[in-house]
Amino acid sequence: MATTTLPSRPAPTEEDITGLEEIERRVLWLAVRIVDHANRERPSADPLKVGGHQASSASMVSLMTALYAWDLEREDRVSVKPHASPVLHALEYLLGRLDRRYLPTLRDFGGLQAYPSRTKDPFPVDYSTGSVGLGAAAPLFGALTARYVEAHFDRPAGGRFISLLGDAELDEGNVWEAILDPATRGLGEAVWIVDLNRQSLDRVVPGIRAAGLEGGFESAGWRVIELKYGRRLRAAYARDGGELLRRRIDEMPNQEYQALFGAAEDEIVERLEGPLSPDERARLRGALEPERGRIGSLIGDLGGHDLRDLTDALAATRERADRPTVIFAYTVKGYRLPIAGQPLNHSAHLTGEQIDEVRRALGADGGDEWAALDPGSSGGRLCAAARERLGDGRRASGRSPVAVAASSPSPPRARSTQEAFGRVLVELAREQGVGERVVTAAPDVSVSTNLGGWINRVGVFGVDAEPAFGAPEALRWEVGPEGRHIELGISEMNLFLLLGQLGMSAELTGEQLLPVGTVYDPFVCRGLDALIYGLYCGARFVIAGTPSGISLSREGGAHQSIVTPSLGMELPGITYAEPAYAAEVDWLLRDGLRRLGEEDGESLYLRLSTKPADQAPFEELLDRRGAEHLRADVVAGGYVLRDPAPGADQVALAVCGALVDEALAAAVQLGEEEGIEAWVLNLTSPDRLYREWRASRLAPIADARRPAAPSHLERLLSQLPAGTPIVSVIDGASHSLAFLGGAAGTRQVTLGVDAFGQSGGLGEVYDAYDVSADAIASAAVAAVS
Repeated sequence: MATTTLPSRPAPTEEDITGLEEIERRVLWLAVRIVDHANRERPSADPLKVGGHQASSASMVSLMTALYAWDLEREDRVSVKPHASPVLHALEYLLGRLDRRYLPTLRDFGGLQAYPSRTKDPFPVDYSTGSVGLGAAAPLFGALTARYVEAHFDRPAGGRFISLLGDAELDEGNVWEAILDPATRGLGEAVWIVDLNRQSLDRVVPGIRAAGLEGGFESAGWRVIELKYGRRLRAAYARDGGELLRRRIDEMPNQEYQALFGAAEDEIVERLEGPLSPDERARLRGALEPERGRIGSLIGDLGGHDLRDLTDALAATRERADRPTVIFAYTVKGYRLPIAGQPLNHSAHLTGEQIDEVRRALGADGGDEWAALDPGSSGGRLCAAARERLGDGRRASGRSPVAVAASSPSPPRARSTQEAFGRVLVELAREQGVGERVVTAAPDVSVSTNLGGWINRVGVFGVDAEPAFGAPEALRWEVGPEGRHIELGISEMNLFLLLGQLGMSAELTGEQLLPVGTVYDPFVCRGLDALIYGLYCGARFVIAGTPSGISLSREGGAHQSIVTPSLGMELPGITYAEPAYAAEVDWLLRDGLRRLGEEDGESLYLRLSTKPADQAPFEELLDRRGAEHLRADVVAGGYVLRDPAPGADQVALAVCGALVDEALAAAVQLGEEEGIEAWVLNLTSPDRLYREWRASRLAPIADARRPAAPSHLERLLSQLPAGTPIVSVIDGASHSLAFLGGAAGTRQVTLGVDAFGQSGGLGEVYDAYDVSADAIASAAVAAVS
């Protein structure tokens, strides 16, 4: 496997440091002013506050200045701490990549976003952030994606995957799930920089816990770099009595240390002397004597604000190491602001008087306060050099559709949709141009979600080869760079974070991948934050949730999904489908893979089941209608599986997924026992049916001159006699299909699972939750009468 190292950078000269200090001052001013203007000066009738985070931005100005204006390379990808978005805006403006007109538009419609957004900000952003912890961990899986592409397509990414995160983000469990996963070890291009300001949203973090955090990373195999004290404090420590100063600061509780910021000099000295003996106090005063008149700024001289220390630490990450790197940069929340270190400064905004004070202190009071730097100044020259080095920030999408055959050459012979899924993947592995771009992932459930055949054929991906195990006739677990399955630990959050990065591989690496993940359907909810994050970022992937519903009855209520159909229908950027037959799995999966690379494509969520279904009714219909027409209906969202003989009383049974046999049995029972003729509508994608129908209904709002074209759902329902009542049934929340009656303009009875499940045989469980054939027939009688 090829490896790359970024070109080395010379250490900054004194003039460079002067230029970086100039940039830092301007970035701090602009970041503070962007938030100030949005809250105090923007005319608006909106009663809601605008918000913004001046103190959280201030703690990041030094390290982001060092990164963007000195160290960053075009190949690097960066995730920026959500509350530091104004710092990112200021830097992008100074680098000439953000138009000045956007600076007074923070949180405006179409303006600068509250938090960095790949899809909504008016300048290129590598990673969306907002939900703390997710944007921080995503680049780690981006590095894994780059390694995978490097191994399979000989395309080195060449850059680092850098996360800028707040120390409070390390409270999020998903962060530790990510760093502890064996799949993320050895990724030397991953770099995290922790803004260690010892404050969270509502409090000063109690206790000195940095050592514990650093130990957690070290035990996970990371390289740890600590930037604790700046050069002035280190010089003070080196004087006679300086060891007392260091001891007092090291041992001081965070709350007490933070209270020193902004305190009068005599008060600072008094607090430092507190528990010391008279002789120790005299020695401490001697160490502080050269700093008289500047002791207040000395106390805040932390490593995360020392530009030379920061550039040195960043330089150490340019050569690809054999493990990820984390830099703990100690900073001051509210750095150089009147609210520095105050316990509740997270959402505090400076007053007009304080803004004037900061304007003067940062040299922004001499004319145009929004001006960029003088191109002839040291800072201006560094900005120009950074712009030349980084370009305009835009990256080619690399996204392109992959030619996927509409159906397998050998149709899957399977009785359950989960079994069919595994067989289709094995077929895909054989197909030129497609198989090499499919990459699967699972959180330690690959065998139980039917990926065994695929893994036997393509192997498991690992940065380094590992000894194989497993009998030839069983699962062959062969790990190496050529493998095409990524096995994660038991973390659904990691699964969806990885799928999100694999699903942006075209943008990250220039190579289009076709990611397919599997998860137990009940545990989609455990990774929901990361699933939403990936969709919000515009990632494209396939997720198979299997097995699903109370049809997984013997495993108990904790393993039975109820709300996942609703989630699939309500989430943007993903299409939910729930096939009932093996051929439907083949057609829907292949169509979904093809759409991943299309400009207007989206992700696919397949909800599958281990429950066998009688394939004969589908095969008979296939013989009558032909594959081409039936496949088009399946992909569009549904079709008539059973059309009844003419009769006075008719009803439509709309079914989804695992309950298709129960619906067909109910249809026969209604005809034989009640004289009611029943249609059976098999809804392969209620999501696609609903969205197309809604778009059709809303079309005249956008253009009153253009009549709405009928949707597939309307064409499907038009086959029913007018006024035919509908009974819908799904192995999930009953309201998932409740839109059908409104679309048809008729009455509807909704059946489904609206309570937690139980263990038991399928018959007794279906009876208990009113989704058995008898319950469907009874609901139909009620609907007709």
